[in-house]
Amino acid sequence: MSLLEVKDLQTSFFTDAGEVKAVNGVSFTLDRGKVLGIVGESGSGKSVTAYSIMQILAPTGKIVSGSIKLDGQELVNAGEKVMKDVRGNKVSIIFQDPMTSLNPTYTIGKQLMEAILLHTDRNKKQAKERAIEMLKLVNVNEPEKRMKQYPYELSGGMRQRVMIAMALACEPDILIADEPTTALDVTIQAQILELMKDLQNELGMAIIMITHDLGVVAQMCDEVIVMYAGSICEQGTADEIFYNPCHEYTKGLMRSIPTADTAGTRLQPITGTPIDLLNMPAGCPFAPRCDAAMKICLRERAERMEINDEHMASCWMNVKKGVEDGSITLEADEEKTVELESVPEEAAQEQTIEAEPAAEEIMQEQTAEAETEGGDLQ
Repeated sequence: MSLLEVKDLQTSFFTDAGEVKAVNGVSFTLDRGKVLGIVGESGSGKSVTAYSIMQILAPTGKIVSGSIKLDGQELVNAGEKVMKDVRGNKVSIIFQDPMTSLNPTYTIGKQLMEAILLHTDRNKKQAKERAIEMLKLVNVNEPEKRMKQYPYELSGGMRQRVMIAMALACEPDILIADEPTTALDVTIQAQILELMKDLQNELGMAIIMITHDLGVVAQMCDEVIVMYAGSICEQGTADEIFYNPCHEYTKGLMRSIPTADTAGTRLQPITGTPIDLLNMPAGCPFAPRCDAAMKICLRERAERMEINDEHMASCWMNVKKGVEDGSITLEADEEKTVELESVPEEAAQEQTIEAEPAAEEIMQEQTAEAETEGGDLQ
């Protein structure tokens, strides 16, 4: 049995403008001692997926449906009493900006001891010893001195080490790292990643690494999930994702990475902007930005297709490839065969426009209704 099982998770934020489907049908598993990477651009649903597991969503957020099982225990609708026992003890999280996560009015020692006293049976003396032990574990120099200092007195890298110490103080089964190196320079970033790898090997915990840095993923992760517009578009081992990408969005991410071969040349970005989550299209959400978009991409989402035992992707290009090489037949649906044809970029971009009814179209509809009823539109 997997340590963590997430099945068809759907999390929405209910705003005055409407329902924002931030996480839409996400499913994955995490085994003990493994590192799972979740990548995607800002707004793809990476962090909300993690916050859903921890159930630390904003007041407007809610898990609409789905299942989250930790070691066989269902967490969705389990109640705050159960989640207080889970947070810190079984699942811990490192946030991307330690300065905003640490309380500036309390010393480092007080904050570390508070977490230990809350989640364990240790007394104050034992909690202090454990806090110093954890600071030593994460290579903080002069831990006794640091215990008396405030967050503003430490460097960014040192503050992040304190956050890691706090997250690991109760020896959780799963550590969620939400872009833990974003605010750090390259040298300190490498040190933090190396520290996390060493601690993972030493403590045997599982890690969920949330990032938009593919270099971090390549260095740390056993398995990778690529998210776009709240959904998983591709999932597989790190080798499969990097050397055999099968979704056009993943391919776009790979093309945007600078390499020795592209030195001195302009990088190829993914054109366009992310889809509006308030007005999701019927088809693939990436179609308006996809150079290989086909007619069917605008009308219908692709199901998750098994590329091999270690790789899955949701892209109609894989179906088209299968039809062309004879491994997939669509005899029962000739319409789909016809629709597996490329469409001009302008046609793909129309999908975004069609997702939001224009004011002119609404006025035309109202005029038509008024004329039908024999009334005048004021």
